[in-house]
Order: sequence, then C-alpha cells, then structure tokens
Amino acid sequence: MTSSVNAVVVTTVVGSRTAADDIARELVTRRLAACVQVSGPLASTYRWDNKINVDEEWRVDCKTTQPAADALVAAIVQLHSYDVPEVLVVPVLAGHPAYLSWMAGEVAADIGADS
Repeated sequence: MTSSVNAVVVTTVVGSRTAADDIARELVTRRLAACVQVSGPLASTYRWDNKINVDEEWRVDCKTTQPAADALVAAIVQLHSYDVPEVLVVPVLAGHPAYLSWMAGEVAADIGADS
C-alpha cells in the first residue's frame, strides 16, 4: 500500500439521480476526476432557513488529485442546483499503488498548475 499519495475524494450530494449522473459525467469529461461514484438514494436530515428538513439525495464521490481539487470543487458549485451545496474534500492517506497511478493519469496534469 502506498502511504505517500496526492489523492483526495471530493464528495457532494444532489437531489436526483439524473443530477448526480450529469455531474459525474461532466467531471470525468473535463478530466477533473478519474472516477465518480454515485450512491443512493439516501435520507439527509438538516436545518435550512430555521426548519428541519428530510430529503432524498444521492451522494457523488469524486476521486481526484490534490492539485485538481480546487477546480473540481468550483465545477461542482457551478453545476449544482443548491444555493449552498455540500462539498467536502477528504485526503486519501494510502491506497493501492496501481489504482492511485491510474487515477493520477486520468486527471488532467495541468489542473492547478497556476495555484
């Protein structure tokens, strides 16, 4: 297992399977993510406008590199229908070397180069 990696998982949730699939396809097409997994439906309970809500949502997990994370987050915010979308970036501490190598090769190398 590789313990020194440059990988992150960026997660968001959306209100429909169609929206999740559209975002997934767009992020992979733009080479911002190597792989995007959609899971759901799931129940989300949260407070918004001082009201407790329970909604059906789909989770979108994006595998990408640390240098591409800011551009990926910006793309999610642009594509998302929510006023304040949940977008979390979680570091990958270790993983299968062949997978991590493949992932890095699928994400555009010049993303984040100006950062």
